[in-house]
Order: sequence, then C-alpha cells, then structure tokens
Amino acid sequence: MRKNMKKIIFIVLSIFLLFSVMAENTPDPYAILDVLQKQYSYDDQDYSATVTLIVEKPNQPAEQLQFKLFQRAAKKQFTMIQLLPETDKGAGYLQDGDNLWYYDPIGRKFNHTSLKQNIGNSDAKAGDVVKEYSFRDDYEATSIESGKLGAFDVWIISLKAISSRPAYAKEVYYIRKDITLLLKEENYSANDKLMRTNLYPKYTKVLDRYLPIQIIMRDEVNKGEQTQQILSEISTSAIPNKVFTKAYLEGLN
Repeated sequence: MRKNMKKIIFIVLSIFLLFSVMAENTPDPYAILDVLQKQYSYDDQDYSATVTLIVEKPNQPAEQLQFKLFQRAAKKQFTMIQLLPETDKGAGYLQDGDNLWYYDPIGRKFNHTSLKQNIGNSDAKAGDVVKEYSFRDDYEATSIESGKLGAFDVWIISLKAISSRPAYAKEVYYIRKDITLLLKEENYSANDKLMRTNLYPKYTKVLDRYLPIQIIMRDEVNKGEQTQQILSEISTSAIPNKVFTKAYLEGLN
C-alpha cells in the first residue's frame, strides 16, 4: 500500500513538474502580439503608400485596383484615393476618428461605411489596409502553442473578438519565433467556419520595423478566389493636414 502511494505521489509530482516547465517556456501571447502590432503601427509619424490589389477569380481575367493611402494613426485619420481602374478614379475613403466615409466622385456624395466592408470586388477589407485594431482592446487570446510552418518555428496564437471592430469572430495567427513576423492568418466565423486565409510571404524594413509588402488573401468559401495586396512607394514623410478632409477628396475631381 505504501509502495503504491509513493508511486502515485511520484507520478503526480512528475506531471506537475512537466506542466511547470511547459508554463515557463510558453510566453505571454500578448507580449508577442504587442511586438507584432508595433511593427505595423506608425503612431508617432505620418505614413503613406501605394496599395495595389490584384483580384483573381476562376474563369475571369485578373482585375487590378490601385489606391494611394495616407494615414495619421495618432489621430485615427486616413485617406485612401482610388487610382485604378480609370472608371473609378477619384473614389476613395476618408476616416476621421470613429467616422469612415466612402466618397463617390460621380454623385459627389460621402456615405458612411465600415472597415469591415470589402474593397470593391476584392477579398481585402479597408481594415486590412490600415490595420485599425488593438490586440489588447479588441481580442482575447484563448491559446498559444509552439508549432512549425514550413521551415519556420512559430507561435500559433488563437484569438477571439471581444469588440465589434474585428471583421471576424475568431482568428489564428502563425508568428515567427526568431523575428516577430506574421506568416499566416486564418479568419473564422462565430461557428468556427474558415472564411479566409492570409499569407505574408514578403516583408520590407521601414525605419526599425518590418512591414508586409505582399499579402495573399485566399477566399475559403468561394474556392479559387484570392486577392494579392502589394505595397509600394512607402513613405513616413509628413502629410499636409488638408489631405485628411472631405474638401481634399472633392477637389481631386
């Protein structure tokens, strides 16, 4: 009896020790997400880029959309002006604080819209372009585990939306361990249906941060449909205040 008791105690202590070691080696998911968010955030300066969206759908020619993005994250402001196709040139988005408008240059009207809305016929959303979210405010990290994605060791972090701002109820991030870079993102509905998969194959360094310059967004509901988002002409130079006004968009046409 005493021998069996010692054996049980040994097993319990071994399990406890194993979980203690695992806990020590598993980082706080928010610590990783904070670093990831800092890579994308330019709260201390203005930011601009040319955003090209290449939309691919089965049995259709590829469609190209192009925008000029101006962002001032510190004041929650951005202006995005459409450059291509020519038929939609001058259309755009304007955010000022909690308000987001879509500008129609033909009717010369501003209509309220949402960061969750798809841009044109693409799989990209306005929120994907401007990265308008906070991991700590808008998500709950429900799990973190160690894994592998291709040749890279990654942390796999599962997130649940806790505010109305995220476009998806649940997300899973695959983040490199050696450098905090997002390699893959899975977007799920509230009933755990995979809606979209984003791949991040190319980054560039801007100042001291890494910025994804190519994102492949695969529609998991409509198989074969995907959108490539490509960034170019990236700048952190100061932007005139007038760029973040309705008058500026109206004056372009």
